Amino acid sequence: MPKTMEVVDRRHAPGRALWLLGPAMVAGVAYLDPGNVASNMTAGATFGYLLVWVVVLGNVMAWLIQYLSAKLGIVTGESLPQVLGRRIRRPWARRAYWLQAELVAMATDVAEVIGGAVALHLLFGVPLVWGGAITGVVSMGLLLVQTRRGARAFETVLIGLLLIIAVGFSFGLFFAPPEPAGVIAGLVPRFEGSTSVLLAASILGATIMPHAIYAHSALARDRFAPTGDPAGTSGAIAAAHAHAPESATAQRRADTLADARGISTPRLLRATRWDVTIALAVAGTVNLAILLLAAANLAGVDGTDSLEGAYAALRAGLGPLVATLFAVGLLASGLASTSVGAYAGAEIMQGLLHARIPLLARRLVTLVPALVILGLGIDPTLALVLSQVVLSFGIPVALVPLVALTRRRDVLGDYRNSGLTTAAGVLASVFLIALNALLLWLVFTGG
Repeated sequence: MPKTMEVVDRRHAPGRALWLLGPAMVAGVAYLDPGNVASNMTAGATFGYLLVWVVVLGNVMAWLIQYLSAKLGIVTGESLPQVLGRRIRRPWARRAYWLQAELVAMATDVAEVIGGAVALHLLFGVPLVWGGAITGVVSMGLLLVQTRRGARAFETVLIGLLLIIAVGFSFGLFFAPPEPAGVIAGLVPRFEGSTSVLLAASILGATIMPHAIYAHSALARDRFAPTGDPAGTSGAIAAAHAHAPESATAQRRADTLADARGISTPRLLRATRWDVTIALAVAGTVNLAILLLAAANLAGVDGTDSLEGAYAALRAGLGPLVATLFAVGLLASGLASTSVGAYAGAEIMQGLLHARIPLLARRLVTLVPALVILGLGIDPTLALVLSQVVLSFGIPVALVPLVALTRRRDVLGDYRNSGLTTAAGVLASVFLIALNALLLWLVFTGG
């Protein structure tokens, strides 16, 4: 697995409160991938402000989900795939769970590589297939930062790309702000036909990404691993299992990890809540800015149902600077998010199958489907939107186990969810499952 943090004396590190922030920022990159751009741009251009409420609701649910994922990694010292890999006893069930998670990770890669390819085409005229290959190669360089320089260096690079993404996608609103009345009206939950349901599912799939649920627990585990413990699951955890009965193991493990880190678990969890809040405030604001930019400037404009058409319309309506920054944001989005996707995919495989392959080898394998789609000439924007629908169907499969595990005393000890938190997680799961069921019904009945 990726190398953990360099050795630091946490008790005396300067600016230690700031040091505790970071994992959610990396996970938050997944909330600003090219799939988000395609879904939000298409929703705004097609339905104006209609689906503003979906972006807002998705971000609220994402806060809870990402916090629970990080809490699992901090308290147990294990990722969600690792915990599931231990608890799913039947090999066939574990492989089946891995297969669906792997398909979700591949759908994520498709969106991210295609987005980077489209951005390079818009900026420099690079053919889409070559743009996809370039995106894949650059993402390998980012993964080398993770494997050779550690979690903190990886976070620094991705946070820098996150700032570029935020500026690139939000800049246009200063030239063409949305109508306040339209934004307020868009906060009222409603749909207008099956296409709006499809786009709502796509927005949620892009906002609450299953691979981000798996990845955040691993990012928190790696970042806060005890000093000198490269695997993130120290001998201290093994000792806790060996010297405590099952009913007491979870709390003993949490206490042992806290002692080894030199930071109390409640302090880490408080910092994590701030980390998640800041990361999703940025991601939510940018996602909303993308939809509002399209609603205010592209609604009813012919050809804006694709990223290329939206770029051309922005260039014609708001000028080359806004359009160029939009394309730069799209490129940064593809490069950053594909690295997080590869990290998540490697964690899924290692945790569920107990099989470990190099991150770079995995990057090469998962690059192939995106390059095939680009080579076949399939509409890139359509592929992006449909990939996000696939992600939407993978959300409950990741979310339901997460909520179930984090409510258990034998998993988190005294840090298990409160009844209110569990209820909120159940409501989010039910809503997402119901939305996907409605989508299937509309698609198959032609509604």
